[in-house]
Amino acid sequence: MGATIKCVAIDDEPLALDIIRNFCQRLGGIEITTFTQPLEGFNHIVDTRPDVVFLDIEMGDVDGLSIARRLPAETCFIFTTAYLRYALDGFDLDAVDYLHKPFSYARFQAAFNKAIRRLGQNQIQSSGQSIVVKQDYNNISIPIDDIIYVEAMEGYSKIFRLSGNCVVTRLILKNLLQLLPETDFVRVHRSFVVNRSKIRTFSRTKITLTNGVEIPVGRLYASTL
Repeated sequence: MGATIKCVAIDDEPLALDIIRNFCQRLGGIEITTFTQPLEGFNHIVDTRPDVVFLDIEMGDVDGLSIARRLPAETCFIFTTAYLRYALDGFDLDAVDYLHKPFSYARFQAAFNKAIRRLGQNQIQSSGQSIVVKQDYNNISIPIDDIIYVEAMEGYSKIFRLSGNCVVTRLILKNLLQLLPETDFVRVHRSFVVNRSKIRTFSRTKITLTNGVEIPVGRLYASTL
């Protein structure tokens, strides 16, 4: 199940907002709402909690830096400004990136990808019955009971499901394991976490899962298993 990335852009220049809107459309999978009135945009952010915010800095009487300081703690925001002198302030406020106008589509795409990675690290949610992870630009909801095992890849994790679908997320295995119920999942190898209820047979060297897949048991994990 995919979900659209919700974005808000605040800039007192309509042309700048047109460029951001166009770039978002080129990326696809993004719902973008734009505001030329900073306080109106800020109130919308507080009410709707978008995934990513694009924020100009010098906007007449309103300072974008002051808006950034008041954003909800989980908000990923990217500064878009013509003034380089604010770059240090931007990073001090933990901005995802700092786009110096005029910026190219490639530079915009790189900044947006940073925001997606930040979302994957900071806004993954865990509930009693399912977890939500990022795959590409989509939120994927996975029921706990549907997960058979998880395999570590280089900088990613691959989640194997009973339904047959496989989800690849940028979460590393260690961080993904923190989202899973400790009573239901066990790490059996530096590259594998398995659902305890999906184990058919096991020994100190190998596990056979209910779908017939065999998983190696690491020497350091054998005693725990």
